[in-house]
Amino acid sequence: MSKKHILLINDIAGYGKVATAAMLPILSYLGHPVYNLPTALVSNTLDYGKFNILETTDYIKGVFPVWKELGFSFDAIATGFIASERQAKLVADYCREQAERGTTIFVDPIMGDEGKLYNGVTPATINSMREMISVADLTFPNYTEACYLTDSTFNEAGVSNERAKALLNGLRSIGTKSALITSILIDGTPSVAGYNHKTDSYFTLPYTEIPFHFPGTGDIFSAILIGHLLDDDLLVPSTQKAMDGVYKLIDLNKDNEDKNRGIPLEKYLEVL
Repeated sequence: MSKKHILLINDIAGYGKVATAAMLPILSYLGHPVYNLPTALVSNTLDYGKFNILETTDYIKGVFPVWKELGFSFDAIATGFIASERQAKLVADYCREQAERGTTIFVDPIMGDEGKLYNGVTPATINSMREMISVADLTFPNYTEACYLTDSTFNEAGVSNERAKALLNGLRSIGTKSALITSILIDGTPSVAGYNHKTDSYFTLPYTEIPFHFPGTGDIFSAILIGHLLDDDLLVPSTQKAMDGVYKLIDLNKDNEDKNRGIPLEKYLEVL
């Protein structure tokens, strides 16, 4: 089977296995040719509390005309951290053009967790991510991000199954075809909630939580999920494989001394 080519549009951290540095080795290991376009250069994972960041919007603005002139195209594009509204417009317009030619668009609207926005993420980012979701075939925010995107109230105690469906419908109204909500407590159980536009069906996949935090686990989830979808696996089993992969990697690394640098993926690719 011919493997599909994917472009990662995400940030690059100098210190830590997150974003592009987490997704590229997984997708490559799964056999897909991977290309990348950095949205920002970040000194280290934000979990350390101090960081330096360089936005690359002007660079991106110069890249797209060159790629168009050279005739470059991709089977899929996966977007992650978007540094500004201006950058979001550039990237969304490019994704829209590519989607019209048959490219599949995956959007991970990276903004926050546990009811709060991440360090350095501003309210303007929410509008940027809505712009990205408007061109998506599949988006997969966590519960916090889904609440921000749909102007919904975050509830630490979680939601009912009906409320989860309402959040998914809110994401669909922004423009995405299919949607997942990760890290959401549904009727007291940690779960991933989803809507599959190909089957017009909702689903819920429960999981067991390991009480350790690593940056980059969302990127690992994205990469495993996308890798299987690019092999034409169905959405529900691909989501389950991504959940299982993240669980295994956290379990294998739960005793690591410095969790802020993320999971050292190269040691553990074979478990995927």
